[in-house]
Amino acid sequence: MSFLKKSPWILHYDGSSCNGCDIEVLACLTPLYDIERFGIINTGNPKHADVFLITGSVNEQNIPIIKRLYEQMPDPKVVVAVGICATSGGIFQECYNVKGGIDKVIPVDVYVPGCAARPEAIIDGVVQGLGVLEKKYAALKNKPSKTAA
Repeated sequence: MSFLKKSPWILHYDGSSCNGCDIEVLACLTPLYDIERFGIINTGNPKHADVFLITGSVNEQNIPIIKRLYEQMPDPKVVVAVGICATSGGIFQECYNVKGGIDKVIPVDVYVPGCAARPEAIIDGVVQGLGVLEKKYAALKNKPSKTAA
């Protein structure tokens, strides 16, 4: 992660879920799992976030919210879908208002399976996401500038 000028920041959003994965995401911040050892910080502002961590399924009411948060994040950005609800809709998949997993609305880079996803799996998914972020940054850096003529 030598390209980063700052520690990678995570924006966590819960779609519609039972909150089991949210509890496990919070467990990642405790001293037992300590995700901050990777320099990762949890933020509430999408304009500062590098990683969009989403739990829960997508329903009709949160589609515009998810899209808006994603669009507000600066490039390069990575989306990590945590838990079976975020990856496919989970047990809520057959509900009338559930659209499915996060990839129905925005592109997902890393899928973390589980119900509820274990903190170790979440941390592993975030670290994989940082690898994807590094590749996206390199591709963005090597992209020709529009202002250069």
